[in-house]
Amino acid sequence: MKKLFTVYDRYIFTQVLTTTIVAILLFTIVWIAPEMLLNTIKKILEGTYTVKTGVMVLVYELPKIFGKAFPVGLLLGSLFTFDKLSKDSELTIFRAVGMSFSRILRPLLVLSIIVTGFCFVTYDKWIPYSCQKLQEIKGGGVLTQFIYTKKDNNAHPNQAVIVSKFENGSMSDVIVMNFSNEVFDDLHAVSNILVAQNGKFEPNINGKPAWLLGDITTYNIDSNGIFHKISHFDNATILNGEEAEDAYTIMVNSTKRDRDINNKDLKHYIKLLKRENLDEEYRLMSNKYYQRFFHPFVCILLAILGCLLGFSKPREQRLIGFTIAIGCIFLYYITLPFFDLLAEKGVMAPILTASFPPLAFLGAIIMFYKSKDL
Repeated sequence: MKKLFTVYDRYIFTQVLTTTIVAILLFTIVWIAPEMLLNTIKKILEGTYTVKTGVMVLVYELPKIFGKAFPVGLLLGSLFTFDKLSKDSELTIFRAVGMSFSRILRPLLVLSIIVTGFCFVTYDKWIPYSCQKLQEIKGGGVLTQFIYTKKDNNAHPNQAVIVSKFENGSMSDVIVMNFSNEVFDDLHAVSNILVAQNGKFEPNINGKPAWLLGDITTYNIDSNGIFHKISHFDNATILNGEEAEDAYTIMVNSTKRDRDINNKDLKHYIKLLKRENLDEEYRLMSNKYYQRFFHPFVCILLAILGCLLGFSKPREQRLIGFTIAIGCIFLYYITLPFFDLLAEKGVMAPILTASFPPLAFLGAIIMFYKSKDL
């Protein structure tokens, strides 16, 4: 019975793993050194951070860097390893003894699948966790003017809730507009307006979630649009039940970037955006969600691409392969915001914008494979 993992496999696996780790470390140092490290040191010297807090900030920044470093490390690691094997004529020996390209590639694929798993977990678990910790250290995000519209079965607005400011779970300057049943050609009549100085989400008020507002001034409006009564209340509840929880979830997630949310919560957030007809945000977040799955797969593609670029003649210039590799990485990361915009504006479906870069790498792999005549 043949061994599944031979001496050759262990040799290639170890070589690529070593160079990949070195490339990831170098990428991390280059990314963190210029601005992030200097800003942290500056805040330590100013007394904003303690030394321990400064170190923790840098530690919590690492997962975001690793998410980008894993594909880059695999590309450069496989490229450097196979380029060295080519220059030392070892690949020629492997081919001479009958090893096919797919057989040579096997240990690299095993390593790339492992790194792909790490990359997926990084985006799903480690980055959201580290972002939460950074938010606790640096302070919560501030949202201004969140608007939620409650509609009836005919899509007519019943109530509009405007939150002027939301920070660390607390709302302030909340305006609630209750619409009457009178509908004119171009607008819906307003029956009363509530202006609350503060508010918060309560998960259990009389057995169900609701928004609790405090220090409220109510303006009742007659059919002629004139304020006929002004009242004051200490507190009142709005948006009871599931709609209260959904509205709060949308508001909380709107203060975050997509990387701050794990896959499960991001999927739920996307469903809520679709239900509320928030089309642009829905398309953008759908694109980001699909990228969570396609981006780790890029690790495998870049590992294969690096291997192909490493196959070279003994006297062929090493600079060519590395230049192409750096160019691919540059194009990949610089075009991601462009595809985000295409998805957000509805120019392309989110599944297409998320899958286009991996498909482009796949096309490059096929092209280089044919050009190398392997």
